[in-house]
Amino acid sequence: MEMVQTIAIILAAVGALNWGLVGLFKFDLVALIAGGLKFGDVNTLSRIIYVLVAIAGIISVTGLLGM
Repeated sequence: MEMVQTIAIILAAVGALNWGLVGLFKFDLVALIAGGLKFGDVNTLSRIIYVLVAIAGIISVTGLLGM
């Protein structure tokens, strides 16, 4: 389980970095990784990345709360 939480924390950090870039520069790193999409555009790969980051955030919070 420790490996899962480590991966979750890394993915959550990537999500936090992406939101920081969106807020500061209106630059979507996930869109770029998922095929050079314009800001706000989504495709299957970007949706998968967003869902994985969301799951990682949930796992990170549950680990933080000792669940």
